[in-house]
Amino acid sequence: GFNQEILGQSSLTSQTLIHQVQQSNRIFLTNPDSHLVDSMSISKIRFCEEYLKQPEEPTNPMKTTCSLLLLALLSCSSADAAETKPTKPRSRQFRLDIGATITGLPAGSTVRVWLPIPPSTRDQSVKALVPSLPARGQRNKESKYGNQILYFQKKVDTAGSLRFNTPYQIRRHEVRALKVSKGQQNELSPAEKKLYLSPNQKVPLAGKPLALLAKVDLAKDQPLDLARQLYNRVDEHVRYDKSQPGYGNGDVLWVCNSKFGNCTDFHSLFISFARSQGLPARFEIGFPLPEKRGAGSIGGYHCWALFHIDSYGWIPVDISEADKHPEMKEYYFGNLTENRVTFTKGRDIDLVPQQTSPSLNYFVYPHIEVDGKQWPREKIQLKFTYQDQ
Repeated sequence: GFNQEILGQSSLTSQTLIHQVQQSNRIFLTNPDSHLVDSMSISKIRFCEEYLKQPEEPTNPMKTTCSLLLLALLSCSSADAAETKPTKPRSRQFRLDIGATITGLPAGSTVRVWLPIPPSTRDQSVKALVPSLPARGQRNKESKYGNQILYFQKKVDTAGSLRFNTPYQIRRHEVRALKVSKGQQNELSPAEKKLYLSPNQKVPLAGKPLALLAKVDLAKDQPLDLARQLYNRVDEHVRYDKSQPGYGNGDVLWVCNSKFGNCTDFHSLFISFARSQGLPARFEIGFPLPEKRGAGSIGGYHCWALFHIDSYGWIPVDISEADKHPEMKEYYFGNLTENRVTFTKGRDIDLVPQQTSPSLNYFVYPHIEVDGKQWPREKIQLKFTYQDQ
């Protein structure tokens, strides 16, 4: 009815049209419950909005077309949204296989392999299927973060290669952290608070990161608003770009200077910002799945961050995805799609049994040592596949 009324106002200017339509549909466009507007529709809406902001002309057929398209998209969407009740979080069930072939092994060498095990949590249910291993595996847990680890050791009699595969049955749920009822039952223990407020080797809490916040009037007494300011600041400073070397280490000082990177760089900077302002934050890493259901290979890992507020608990942010998909920026503050699986959390990780190499920056791929030395990445052929069920 609102949009029909606008259509009848032939003297309405483009600027007034933009303002009224934006105001009437703002909640709809940023509401993760509805999922009624796809990215194509939102792209059309954004195009029309930008085009209509140009100076007025006496007659402009293109502007008339944009006005009608904008109203058609939003009026249909608004009507559907008004009739649609909030939906339950979406879920996805799939098989995930994590495998590798270790090549170039010398005869008589001792191979040690550590693999992360995806945990069952509130956001995902995991069933380990029968693995294919060259030796008997043992399941361990490291004490710092509670990450689960599958370990095996094998002595190679003849030169060649070793192959292994670990399959899992997984049901993953969409995360809507800001939809939960507020309460005071989510406080961290003193040990957890200390852990998630402390720096990591590549995540300092002073110096360059703080300089990037110098001109921001931080809402320090409103933690949710503060987190949103930090989310926005990271997105402003960093662009998603893997075309140049140096990305992927989650090195905060590096990304302060480079202003580009992948998911590890985005979220390491957010964690640095958050912890420096007394907001507990943690790193989480796993694998992404394509949105379209089916089967196929997965190219590599994906990570995100979470911050903690006592009245909500842990709240996720996925700033790199928001940067790649600006139409989803509102969604990725407090929400995660079901198209992913968590494997581990935290940085500077020591394995069980203890590895010979230094602490791991993060742990998502198999860690492999041969005769006490970390095996070169180019001699490890990784294979990650999924099958929706």
